[in-house]
Amino acid sequence: MNNLTAAPLHPVKAANSPFHFNLAAYLVQIDRERALNLGELLEALRNCSEDSIFQHTFRTLQEHHFIGEGYSNDFAHWAHIARHEEGLAKELADVDIRSFTSIGDLRANIVQIVEEYLRHESASRDRSALKPFCFCSSETVVMPTSFVAYSLPDFTKALEQVSVHSIHYHFIEARLRLKLRTNDFSQWMDHELGMKQEANQLNDLDIYTSNLEDIRGQIVAILRRRVN
Repeated sequence: MNNLTAAPLHPVKAANSPFHFNLAAYLVQIDRERALNLGELLEALRNCSEDSIFQHTFRTLQEHHFIGEGYSNDFAHWAHIARHEEGLAKELADVDIRSFTSIGDLRANIVQIVEEYLRHESASRDRSALKPFCFCSSETVVMPTSFVAYSLPDFTKALEQVSVHSIHYHFIEARLRLKLRTNDFSQWMDHELGMKQEANQLNDLDIYTSNLEDIRGQIVAILRRRVN
């Protein structure tokens, strides 16, 4: 009788470097840019800081994940609520931040959308909004957590317990830090564990129709198929 245990069909190699889970806090401040109409919004978009663009897109997406409703960036929300410009609001809401690895490119895309809209709706340029758009920015403070993963089971267990703020930091905000259309989790799984297929599956998850808890559950489900 052969009492040897069969090896897994797709074994996961050991990681050379552990994964350290971090999270980020944001110190928000009000900037000088302020818009009372679409013309002023366009000018402010061209001249505001990159931190402000980040605040009203990537940062707002994190808040959107907690409330689960409304538009996923502040520019679209303002166009909808304060201006009732539904066409513009939809176009701005359709901007997929996963497609951008630099704030400069993201800014250029948003500016182009507003410019094109005003080219066809010139009467909307100077029409006053119900309330102004006040530009803000935030300073990011990165903090370590107690969770460190040395293997796929470690990583899966930690992912089930970490704060959703940590998931946002590694899974969404990481694209800007890496300058790649990927995330910290996928990078580690691909480079350290040789799990390219699972890394690609994580990159394909829809961050707009799922909240952060749903994203956590979907990632864990993908990983458990390898753990088990």
